[in-house]
Amino acid sequence: MYPTNSQSCRSSRSSSSSSSSSSSSSSSSSSSSSSSTSRLVVVVVVVVVVVVVVVVAVVVVLVVVVVMVVVVVVVVVVVVLVVVVVVVVVVVVVVVVLVVVVVVVVVVVVVVVVVVV
Repeated sequence: MYPTNSQSCRSSRSSSSSSSSSSSSSSSSSSSSSSSTSRLVVVVVVVVVVVVVVVVAVVVVLVVVVVMVVVVVVVVVVVVLVVVVVVVVVVVVVVVVLVVVVVVVVVVVVVVVVVVV
């Protein structure tokens, strides 16, 4: 009627084996989940790093282009100003020389007319 000692041992071993199998399955599932989470984290970190590097590279290229454009514009403006100043100086010198020549000619003509008359 009552279970014998060997039946009790078998039942205990079976229950222990079932518990161990369940624990192993749970541990394997947890390990798989942890592994997939860590892979996902690595992928996200890599994507974020790549995006940051690309954005920084684009910003650096844009800054360099803007600086180059500003330098070119400044150089062009300076060259234009220098050319304008040179042209103005040349025109002023030519006008002054012409005025001096005209004055000298007029004075000479007046002197000649006075002396002759």
